[in-house]
Amino acid sequence: MISDLFAEQLEKKQYRLEEFSELLIRLLDYGVLCRDESQVEEQLYDRFLQLKNLVEDYLLMIGIRILHDERFHFVRIYPPGAQVPALPDEVDQPFNSGFRQRLSQQDVAVVLVLRAEYDKSLREGQMDENGCVMISMEALSIGLRNLLNRSLPETLTERNRLLSRLKQLRLIHFKTDDDEEHQDYWIRIRPTISSFVSEDALSILAGEEEAE
Repeated sequence: MISDLFAEQLEKKQYRLEEFSELLIRLLDYGVLCRDESQVEEQLYDRFLQLKNLVEDYLLMIGIRILHDERFHFVRIYPPGAQVPALPDEVDQPFNSGFRQRLSQQDVAVVLVLRAEYDKSLREGQMDENGCVMISMEALSIGLRNLLNRSLPETLTERNRLLSRLKQLRLIHFKTDDDEEHQDYWIRIRPTISSFVSEDALSILAGEEEAE
């Protein structure tokens, strides 16, 4: 039995099958682990480091690929056939989209602008020790308008809901301000944004900006 083989390997590493399952379920549920997100993810990321080969072997059986950024301590998984920045494309790609994250057009627009702003800050040397850069809501709004001729949601509740989705994907970190009079809070863009948006997509965005 496959489970018996994994259990044997886990026992050698002094881990229980339940701990291995918890790690896999979290990865499959969220699609990403960031060590600096919370104490829970810190523990799971450290567990991943100990069980990396077993996790990769298990997910490989169902065609799931892993991107592990050792510098900034995050792990992201990709469904079969997904185009993955920093990983070579698969030769055979399935027709179905699998369990890819479905984002709205508004979400996609914000993610593209966040990636553009992230690269801009990197060129200017504005990156902290964790690979993150800071951007204000005002700067994000201006970027959306200039790059894609779009606007952020009008109400603070809708904005926070959008940012919460991106936070769940571990693309950003932010703290909300429920006061409508203080909407210019800051967002921390994580280096995971580079593994979420390809260079090709960024080049297309830059090309459209130059054309305009």
